[in-house]
Amino acid sequence: MSEERKSLNFIEQIIEEDLSNGMPKDALRFRFPPEPNGYLHIGHTKAIGISFGLGEKYNAPVNLRFDDTNPAKEEQEYVDAIKKDVAWLGYTWDKELFSSDYFQQLYDWAILLIKEGKAYVDSQSSEAMAEQKGTPTQVGIDGPFRNRTVQENLDLFERMKEGEFDEGEHILRAKIDMQHPNMLMRDPIIYRVLKKDHHRTGDDWCVYPMYDWTHGESDYLEQISHSLCSLEFKPHRELYDWFLDQVVVESKLRPKQREFARLNLSYTIMSKRKLLKLVEDGVVNGWDDPRMPTISGLRRRGYTPGSIRKFVETVGVAKRENVIDVSLLEFCIREDLNKTAPRVMAVLDPIKVVITNYPEGKVEWLDAENNQEDDRAGFRKVPFSRELYIEKADFKEEAGNKFFRLKLGGEVRLKNAYIIKAESVVKDADGEVTEIHCTYSEDTAKRVKGTLHWVSIDHAVKAEVREYDRLFNDEAPDSHQDKDFMAFINPNSLKLITAFVEPSLKDAQIGDRFQFQRLGYFNVDDDSTTENLVFNKTVGLRDSWAKAQPKPQQNNAPKKQNMPQRKAIDVIQQLGKKYTNLPEAKQEKVKAEILELAKQVSYEELAPLFNTAVKKVGTRIAVALVLSVLLENGQEKNEEVNAFISKALEDKNALLVTEAEGL
Repeated sequence: MSEERKSLNFIEQIIEEDLSNGMPKDALRFRFPPEPNGYLHIGHTKAIGISFGLGEKYNAPVNLRFDDTNPAKEEQEYVDAIKKDVAWLGYTWDKELFSSDYFQQLYDWAILLIKEGKAYVDSQSSEAMAEQKGTPTQVGIDGPFRNRTVQENLDLFERMKEGEFDEGEHILRAKIDMQHPNMLMRDPIIYRVLKKDHHRTGDDWCVYPMYDWTHGESDYLEQISHSLCSLEFKPHRELYDWFLDQVVVESKLRPKQREFARLNLSYTIMSKRKLLKLVEDGVVNGWDDPRMPTISGLRRRGYTPGSIRKFVETVGVAKRENVIDVSLLEFCIREDLNKTAPRVMAVLDPIKVVITNYPEGKVEWLDAENNQEDDRAGFRKVPFSRELYIEKADFKEEAGNKFFRLKLGGEVRLKNAYIIKAESVVKDADGEVTEIHCTYSEDTAKRVKGTLHWVSIDHAVKAEVREYDRLFNDEAPDSHQDKDFMAFINPNSLKLITAFVEPSLKDAQIGDRFQFQRLGYFNVDDDSTTENLVFNKTVGLRDSWAKAQPKPQQNNAPKKQNMPQRKAIDVIQQLGKKYTNLPEAKQEKVKAEILELAKQVSYEELAPLFNTAVKKVGTRIAVALVLSVLLENGQEKNEEVNAFISKALEDKNALLVTEAEGL
């Protein structure tokens, strides 16, 4: 097997198989289909990267299609923001399209369904319809309007279109099967009345198609070869195909829906509805607030397109949901900016240093390297004078041997300049140090352990620095059933600082990125002007958040030698026993642990557990999880496996059924 073949993800393998089975390469076409009801966030970058990445790999066109079927929530502002974000990430789309382009065709197809007896107008309340629909374990029942005549349905639907009825008075439903095991197939809604102006079609329409009806048919009209979407749409695939069955003709390509795991990030939320609440409640200053996980927020904070694309590439394409630690995203931007960001000096919490043996009024312009990681970056001049600012935390009157910064009687090197020695201090009435009096030495070859950054007071430029922390204190703020996600807002997510920066930054432009030496990476904010420089802290030089988290208590008991290690399958059984009793967030962690342990389990070890008693649901879920890993790694299905899956699919526990459906 070639190295290239080994690196293919499962979506690429599907495409390669289709090509080998006769699909022409020039028939490949992909799309990214956002709904313009909010700004794109970091979770969307995975879908963007997959679709546009496949376009680049196969030299195939990629459409940017806005699924704009809900005028109550969609706005042109969001369309413009999405286009800006996708372009900023470095992707070029082939056609800019809208589902609203197809409103007439979708309506005509709906009329065809009615004429064929495959759709009907339902006039019940939403509560009555929900009750009739049943549950995952209980079939639905037919409603009283299911057998309306074709003529009556056509008449009512036409009057819905003309605006004769109020919202909620009637809907159009597909007539499929109210006893279908997949609840989405139980006569899903196709059209509803919405008397709202659409951002493109104005008041032309009073009925609007539902997403499930619109999406697949739009893919078909655009001749999308592979319709890629996130895992929550996997149960929708059956409905996607049913709708296509009603309109596809043999001479045209039929789209294929395939699902991948969404990108979930720790310490944030990925719901546009919840992000909108943060904006509307004033928790943040708009969709592009640098604390937001939106692409525009990340851009404003100083993230680069390359760092985000690298992050998505590192995460990869998976079939199962997992949560990615936000520290990986921060690592990617650090790695990018380390190579490209010019080094400058800035002091965020200043204390005055007076070099008593340096001549008053004298100024030296010293050479400072712009970026030691880039040989072409060159040097700049920084002014040095008698009075400087250093960071307050870089000085202590008394300190131990492990404090390598400035202390009374101690010496440090000033970056790009001289070595200074602290001789005395000046204090205010409260005993706080206000000045440090030092002497300097021109012997720069002398070896000292500490090096400090600084700025010349006479030349320093005052700037506003916005120091951002994580917006939420909780790793999974929207996973708590008993608490609202807003309860986990970090009250200290923004700190405003008056800082002093070296004069080379006086002409810095909006969007410019720098490393403030020893402090982190910063960029010039959109609010910045020539009179008032504003910098955002993008990320620190290292992961200070992880360092600040409480460490697990060490067990100081002596280690027992030659302790036999428990088998992975035994640990999995133990984890499975309590699985169904755990809260949802804990279940996700245990699930991830089982999937990782499953890599160490053989089929022979798992097979005896296929006959686990029905009442031991947690263990059976664990078996299904392990089986998914084995199947993914090449294990073939046999009679034992199929019998286990069939039995699991018939179970009353929804969690077990969901895992079995994934097999």
